[in-house]
Amino acid sequence: MNFEMITDTASLQRVCQLASNHQAVMLDTEFVRTRTLYPKLGLVQLYDGEHLSLIDPIEIDDLTPLWDLLSNPSVTKVLHACSEDLEVFQHYSGLMPTPMVDTQVMAAFLGHGLSTGFASLVEEYLDVTLDKGEARTDWCARPLTPRQMEYAAADVFYLYPLYQLLAEKLAETPWQSAMAEECVSICRKRAKQPDPEKAYLDIKNAWQLRPAQLAVLKKLAKWRLKEAQRRDLALNFVVKELNIWKVARYQIRSLRKMEEEGFDRFEMDRHGKRLISMALEADKMSEEHFPEPISRLVDMPGYKQVVKVVKEQVNAVSEELGFVPEFIGSKKQINQAIKWVWVQDKSPEKRPDLLNGWRGELMADKVLPLLEPK
Repeated sequence: MNFEMITDTASLQRVCQLASNHQAVMLDTEFVRTRTLYPKLGLVQLYDGEHLSLIDPIEIDDLTPLWDLLSNPSVTKVLHACSEDLEVFQHYSGLMPTPMVDTQVMAAFLGHGLSTGFASLVEEYLDVTLDKGEARTDWCARPLTPRQMEYAAADVFYLYPLYQLLAEKLAETPWQSAMAEECVSICRKRAKQPDPEKAYLDIKNAWQLRPAQLAVLKKLAKWRLKEAQRRDLALNFVVKELNIWKVARYQIRSLRKMEEEGFDRFEMDRHGKRLISMALEADKMSEEHFPEPISRLVDMPGYKQVVKVVKEQVNAVSEELGFVPEFIGSKKQINQAIKWVWVQDKSPEKRPDLLNGWRGELMADKVLPLLEPK
């Protein structure tokens, strides 16, 4: 397994130009994220079947050649379990790999579990046991050790033959276009940025709050997200989620009350007065500007029975096709379908996964009649 460490833009331009002559390239990233909101990119691995490059984004000031390759429509970018890698690319370049294929998705269309790991597939298909000892290493520290570099190189070196084998097997099925559609959908979802105005909806137990309390939570959650983005700090390192919920729920309007409720001293010193000020502002808001109460599907009449019968349909189709049920309809996707009919009035722009695309072709006729009010 030969590889080249790329530490300057000229070398990066050269290897990306070589890669652009191939139909498909293997990609992976190594990053660190402990207290930050965004991942800190430490390494990018690139393999075109001939040249294996370890690209050092810490040493290279201009990664434009790599971003150009990412958006080259004639070169398929192959990744495994791509979700976090896509987040890295989106943050650093504003781009998604196009076109992109995820070997984990390919494996799912061949009957593997939805979250089958790379090492498991390599062992099954290539009879190679990978060393995962460097998985938790600090990829932003320099210099990288030979073992770190070999570990990183292996992730794309073995991805190449794995991709070829999976592609051959997938070609024997009717699922090639569905696989491509699924990968496009993954990229589209990962490209969406969080809406600060809706950040309060992601707070645990927000549904327990009345509209006036939700107005407070909405203001605090919006500020917390923007502060996290501004400082590149993980949300709970700005202010703990539970604490902004407490401010809204228990009408905390003093530092003394914060202390009684167990707020961290650092949070109080840095943000206590600001949180109180924002809560007091929200208190002055007129009722017509309050958020709507949050209704939960689980509290609606007939919800559990509908979930049960929809799952039965999903399980039946999955068994017939040899897929794991979660791949066709996860709990989240089933809930999205119910919400679409019961709450969203079948809004065309919000059509859910279970009733759309390749899943819709399999499931819509079976599931939609089950969701209509009796």
